[in-house]
Amino acid sequence: MPQISINSPIGALTIFEFDDQIVALDWGFVDEMEPSPVLEEAKKQLNAYFSHTLSRFDLPLAPDGTDFQKAVWEAMCKIPAGQTATYKDLAAAAGSPKAFQSVGTACGLNPIPIIIPCHRVLASGDKPGGYSGQGGLETKRALLKIEGVELPLETDQGTLPL
Repeated sequence: MPQISINSPIGALTIFEFDDQIVALDWGFVDEMEPSPVLEEAKKQLNAYFSHTLSRFDLPLAPDGTDFQKAVWEAMCKIPAGQTATYKDLAAAAGSPKAFQSVGTACGLNPIPIIIPCHRVLASGDKPGGYSGQGGLETKRALLKIEGVELPLETDQGTLPL
């Protein structure tokens, strides 16, 4: 499968392509294999995102998942940079208003994080929720900070502003 790696502020990332569509993004470096024009464009757009000069990705995506997961990922792509939505918001957008726990599962299974911005999805009350990418919530916070969003810290005593 063609792939390309980049250095980013959140660590090394590798982008995977199949049939001229982005199918995955993962943490870590791999040996580049057949870098294609779509991979070069994805690398260019990710670098622009991390440089604060791109707020919306324009890439052909083909994430593998259930119809519901694909609907959730499509709804995630509509959350503008610098804004957030809740699991409940995405459940409604995906046509299943009570399926907010399944939205959390879809977030965790997102094969193309950052580009499909699961980091913009929060639990109710603007609580961070989780993040399945390398670095967990610290990575989620870092991605949101790139977009100008500061999440409060959660402690045993409640939520504290940063």
